[in-house]
Amino acid sequence: MYPDYLVAPMRKELTDVGFEDLTSPEEVETALSHDGSVLVVINSVCGCAASNARPAAKVAVQNEKRPDKIITVFAGVATEAVEKARSYMQPYPPSSPAMALFKDGKLVHMIERHNIEGKPAQMIADNLVAAFDEYC
Repeated sequence: MYPDYLVAPMRKELTDVGFEDLTSPEEVETALSHDGSVLVVINSVCGCAASNARPAAKVAVQNEKRPDKIITVFAGVATEAVEKARSYMQPYPPSSPAMALFKDGKLVHMIERHNIEGKPAQMIADNLVAAFDEYC
């Protein structure tokens, strides 16, 4: 696990724009059983999270149409919460970072690490915005 002082600024990047940071499996289960739309960002300390995923998520949630709830779990920190979130993302394999959009408890859109790594943040944000426009 990563120490809190190390991940605090990375967590803050998302919480500053309204993401709720979840740390327990129960919190994840409650959030994903919510009617409506929920965006889950699996945050990470890796470079592609810093340069691609977090910036993309921050831009995308500024869209006029956006999920009812935006949440994040941190890989390598909130291990059980991340495992619970990933259980809802099956059949996709575990991936960090990753982004998943749920509608009425069902996975409707998934962005895996291989869709994030090496891609411009704006391209990822545009992908999320298109999903928001369709499902939110």
